[in-house]
Amino acid sequence: MTTQGNEKWTDAELAASVTIYLEMLELERSGQPLNKAQFNRQLRDGQLASRSPGSVEFRMQNISAVLAELCLEWIKGYPPRGNVGTQTKATIMGFLQAGGALVVDDYEATESEEVLEAKVAKLMLLELSSTPAGIKKPIRSLREASVFLRDPLVKAWILQNAKGICEGCGDPAPFKLADGRPFLEVHHVRPLKAKGSDCTSNAVALCPNCHRRCHLADDSETFTHSLYEKNLRLVRE
Repeated sequence: MTTQGNEKWTDAELAASVTIYLEMLELERSGQPLNKAQFNRQLRDGQLASRSPGSVEFRMQNISAVLAELCLEWIKGYPPRGNVGTQTKATIMGFLQAGGALVVDDYEATESEEVLEAKVAKLMLLELSSTPAGIKKPIRSLREASVFLRDPLVKAWILQNAKGICEGCGDPAPFKLADGRPFLEVHHVRPLKAKGSDCTSNAVALCPNCHRRCHLADDSETFTHSLYEKNLRLVRE
Protein backbone atom coordinates (compact mmCIF):
# COMPACT_ATOMS: atom_id res chain seq x y z
CA MET A 1 0.00 0.00 0.00
CA THR A 2 1.42 3.40 -0.94
CA THR A 3 1.73 6.37 1.41
CA GLN A 4 0.13 9.74 0.85
CA GLY A 5 2.19 12.18 -1.19
CA ASN A 6 2.40 14.70 1.66
CA GLU A 7 3.97 12.26 4.13
CA LYS A 8 7.52 13.29 5.00
CA TRP A 9 10.21 11.44 3.10
CA THR A 10 12.91 9.78 5.18
CA ASP A 11 16.61 10.35 4.63
CA ALA A 12 16.87 6.73 3.46
CA GLU A 13 14.22 7.34 0.82
CA LEU A 14 15.92 10.52 -0.37
CA ALA A 15 19.31 8.80 -0.44
CA ALA A 16 17.92 5.96 -2.57
CA SER A 17 16.25 8.46 -4.93
CA VAL A 18 19.44 10.47 -5.43
CA THR A 19 21.51 7.33 -6.00
CA ILE A 20 19.17 6.10 -8.73
CA TYR A 21 18.88 9.60 -10.21
CA LEU A 22 22.66 9.83 -10.60
CA GLU A 23 22.74 6.39 -12.22
CA MET A 24 20.14 7.54 -14.75
CA LEU A 25 21.96 10.83 -15.33
CA GLU A 26 25.16 8.97 -16.13
CA LEU A 27 23.30 6.76 -18.62
CA GLU A 28 21.86 9.84 -20.33
CA ARG A 29 25.26 11.55 -20.43
CA SER A 30 26.83 8.51 -22.07
CA GLY A 31 24.04 8.23 -24.65
CA GLN A 32 22.79 4.87 -23.39
CA PRO A 33 19.08 3.95 -23.36
CA LEU A 34 17.25 5.22 -20.28
CA ASN A 35 14.07 3.44 -19.16
CA LYS A 36 12.63 5.70 -16.46
CA ALA A 37 9.74 3.34 -15.70
CA GLN A 38 12.17 0.52 -15.00
CA PHE A 39 14.13 2.60 -12.49
CA ASN A 40 10.87 3.82 -10.94
CA ARG A 41 9.84 0.20 -10.36
CA GLN A 42 13.30 -0.61 -9.01
CA LEU A 43 12.92 2.06 -6.35
CA ARG A 44 9.39 0.94 -5.44
CA ASP A 45 10.55 -2.66 -5.19
CA GLY A 46 13.10 -1.51 -2.64
CA GLN A 47 13.52 1.50 -0.36
CA LEU A 48 10.48 3.32 -1.80
CA ALA A 49 8.04 0.40 -1.54
CA SER A 50 5.43 2.61 0.14
CA ARG A 51 5.54 5.35 -2.53
CA SER A 52 3.39 5.65 -5.66
CA PRO A 53 4.88 5.89 -9.18
CA GLY A 54 3.74 9.51 -9.36
CA SER A 55 5.38 10.48 -6.07
CA VAL A 56 8.67 8.92 -7.20
CA GLU A 57 8.42 10.83 -10.48
CA PHE A 58 7.77 14.08 -8.61
CA ARG A 59 10.77 13.50 -6.33
CA MET A 60 13.00 12.97 -9.34
CA GLN A 61 11.81 16.31 -10.70
CA ASN A 62 12.64 17.87 -7.32
CA ILE A 63 16.19 16.57 -7.64
CA SER A 64 16.33 18.09 -11.14
CA ALA A 65 15.17 21.39 -9.61
CA VAL A 66 18.02 21.33 -7.08
CA LEU A 67 20.57 20.63 -9.83
CA ALA A 68 19.07 23.31 -12.10
CA GLU A 69 19.29 25.88 -9.29
CA LEU A 70 23.00 25.08 -9.05
CA CYS A 71 23.35 25.39 -12.86
CA LEU A 72 24.19 21.69 -13.13
CA GLU A 73 23.00 19.20 -15.74
CA TRP A 74 19.75 17.39 -15.01
CA ILE A 75 17.88 14.49 -16.63
CA LYS A 76 15.91 15.81 -19.61
CA GLY A 77 13.01 13.46 -18.91
CA TYR A 78 12.58 14.94 -15.44
CA PRO A 79 11.99 18.69 -15.96
CA PRO A 80 12.61 20.64 -12.72
CA ARG A 81 9.69 21.10 -10.36
CA GLY A 82 10.05 23.29 -7.33
CA ASN A 83 8.32 23.18 -3.95
CA VAL A 84 11.41 21.61 -2.43
CA GLY A 85 11.48 22.41 1.28
CA THR A 86 14.62 24.02 2.68
CA GLN A 87 15.55 21.00 4.80
CA THR A 88 14.75 18.53 2.01
CA LYS A 89 16.86 20.56 -0.42
CA ALA A 90 19.79 20.55 2.01
CA THR A 91 19.43 16.78 2.45
CA ILE A 92 19.30 16.20 -1.31
CA MET A 93 22.40 18.37 -1.78
CA GLY A 94 24.21 16.33 0.86
CA PHE A 95 23.42 13.09 -0.95
CA LEU A 96 24.38 14.65 -4.31
CA GLN A 97 27.73 15.54 -2.77
CA ALA A 98 28.12 12.01 -1.42
CA GLY A 99 27.47 10.77 -4.96
CA GLY A 100 30.21 13.01 -6.35
CA ALA A 101 27.85 15.34 -8.23
CA LEU A 102 28.89 18.53 -6.43
CA VAL A 103 30.68 20.09 -3.46
CA VAL A 104 28.14 21.95 -1.35
CA ASP A 105 30.65 24.45 0.05
CA ASP A 106 31.50 25.69 -3.45
CA TYR A 107 28.02 27.25 -3.64
CA GLU A 108 27.96 28.94 -0.24
CA ALA A 109 27.95 32.75 -0.31
CA THR A 110 31.04 34.36 1.16
CA GLU A 111 32.31 37.77 2.23
CA SER A 112 35.97 36.98 1.53
CA GLU A 113 37.30 38.02 -1.87
CA GLU A 114 40.02 35.36 -1.64
CA VAL A 115 37.54 32.58 -0.85
CA LEU A 116 35.13 33.92 -3.47
CA GLU A 117 37.83 33.76 -6.15
CA ALA A 118 38.77 30.21 -5.17
CA LYS A 119 35.14 29.10 -5.42
CA VAL A 120 34.63 30.92 -8.72
CA ALA A 121 37.69 29.20 -10.20
CA LYS A 122 36.27 25.77 -9.28
CA LEU A 123 32.76 26.54 -10.53
CA MET A 124 34.07 27.81 -13.84
CA LEU A 125 35.50 24.37 -14.53
CA LEU A 126 31.90 23.17 -14.80
CA GLU A 127 29.56 23.68 -17.73
CA LEU A 128 26.99 25.94 -16.12
CA SER A 129 23.78 24.87 -17.81
CA SER A 130 21.31 27.45 -16.50
CA THR A 131 21.16 30.93 -14.96
CA PRO A 132 21.62 31.19 -11.19
CA ALA A 133 18.98 32.92 -9.09
CA GLY A 134 21.59 34.84 -7.12
CA ILE A 135 20.88 36.85 -3.98
CA LYS A 136 18.07 39.38 -4.33
CA LYS A 137 18.98 41.23 -1.15
CA PRO A 138 22.65 40.63 -0.26
CA ILE A 139 23.34 40.58 3.47
CA ARG A 140 25.96 42.94 4.82
CA SER A 141 28.47 41.19 7.07
CA LEU A 142 29.76 43.36 9.92
CA ARG A 143 33.32 42.81 11.07
CA GLU A 144 36.15 45.33 11.14
CA ALA A 145 34.82 46.43 7.77
CA SER A 146 31.35 46.09 6.34
CA VAL A 147 31.19 43.76 3.34
CA PHE A 148 28.45 41.96 1.42
CA LEU A 149 28.10 38.21 1.08
CA ARG A 150 28.64 37.28 -2.58
CA ASP A 151 27.30 34.31 -4.52
CA PRO A 152 30.23 32.51 -6.20
CA LEU A 153 27.91 30.83 -8.72
CA VAL A 154 26.70 34.20 -10.02
CA LYS A 155 30.26 35.46 -10.51
CA ALA A 156 31.31 32.21 -12.19
CA TRP A 157 28.30 32.35 -14.54
CA ILE A 158 28.90 35.98 -15.49
CA LEU A 159 32.56 35.31 -16.32
CA GLN A 160 31.82 32.08 -18.18
CA ASN A 161 28.99 33.68 -20.14
CA ALA A 162 31.25 36.58 -21.21
CA LYS A 163 33.67 34.12 -22.89
CA GLY A 164 36.61 36.41 -22.25
CA ILE A 165 35.02 39.47 -23.87
CA CYS A 166 34.36 42.69 -21.96
CA GLU A 167 30.62 43.40 -21.87
CA GLY A 168 31.34 47.12 -21.85
CA CYS A 169 33.69 47.80 -24.74
CA GLY A 170 33.58 44.42 -26.51
CA ASP A 171 37.36 43.94 -26.39
CA PRO A 172 39.04 40.71 -25.24
CA ALA A 173 40.22 40.47 -21.65
CA PRO A 174 43.59 42.26 -21.26
CA PHE A 175 45.43 39.16 -20.00
CA LYS A 176 44.99 35.64 -18.65
CA LEU A 177 45.36 34.48 -15.08
CA ALA A 178 47.86 31.81 -14.06
CA ASP A 179 45.18 29.13 -14.47
CA GLY A 180 44.43 30.27 -18.03
CA ARG A 181 41.18 32.11 -17.34
CA PRO A 182 40.77 35.47 -19.09
CA PHE A 183 40.86 38.31 -16.56
CA LEU A 184 37.62 40.28 -16.34
CA GLU A 185 36.03 41.92 -13.32
CA VAL A 186 32.40 41.49 -12.29
CA HIS A 187 30.57 44.78 -11.80
CA HIS A 188 27.14 45.25 -10.20
CA VAL A 189 25.34 47.80 -12.35
CA ARG A 190 23.24 48.91 -9.41
CA PRO A 191 25.73 48.78 -6.54
CA LEU A 192 25.13 46.38 -3.67
CA LYS A 193 25.39 49.29 -1.25
CA ALA A 194 22.52 50.92 -3.16
CA LYS A 195 20.43 47.76 -2.54
CA GLY A 196 21.30 46.21 -5.87
CA SER A 197 21.00 42.43 -6.18
CA ASP A 198 23.82 39.93 -6.57
CA CYS A 199 22.09 38.36 -9.57
CA THR A 200 23.01 37.84 -13.22
CA SER A 201 20.41 40.47 -14.15
CA ASN A 202 22.45 43.10 -12.29
CA ALA A 203 26.03 42.07 -13.10
CA VAL A 204 28.40 42.32 -16.05
CA ALA A 205 31.94 41.19 -16.85
CA LEU A 206 34.16 44.19 -17.57
CA CYS A 207 37.78 44.83 -18.38
CA PRO A 208 39.55 46.92 -15.69
CA ASN A 209 39.26 50.11 -17.80
CA CYS A 210 35.50 49.78 -18.25
CA HIS A 211 35.09 48.86 -14.61
CA ARG A 212 36.94 51.98 -13.45
CA ARG A 213 34.96 53.99 -16.00
CA CYS A 214 31.73 52.93 -14.29
CA HIS A 215 33.02 54.22 -10.96
CA LEU A 216 35.26 57.17 -11.78
CA ALA A 217 34.74 58.61 -15.27
CA ASP A 218 32.96 61.88 -15.97
CA ASP A 219 30.62 59.93 -18.26
CA SER A 220 30.07 57.07 -15.79
CA GLU A 221 26.31 57.56 -15.73
CA THR A 222 26.03 57.56 -19.52
CA PHE A 223 28.33 54.56 -19.81
CA THR A 224 26.35 52.66 -17.17
CA HIS A 225 23.12 53.31 -19.11
CA SER A 226 24.78 51.90 -22.24
CA LEU A 227 25.39 48.61 -20.43
CA TYR A 228 21.64 48.01 -20.30
CA GLU A 229 21.39 48.58 -24.04
CA LYS A 230 24.28 46.21 -24.82
CA ASN A 231 23.24 43.41 -22.44
CA LEU A 232 19.59 42.42 -22.70
CA ARG A 233 19.71 40.17 -19.63
CA LEU A 234 20.21 43.25 -17.41
CA VAL A 235 17.18 44.54 -15.53
CA ARG A 236 17.06 48.01 -14.06
CA GLU A 237 16.62 47.87 -10.32
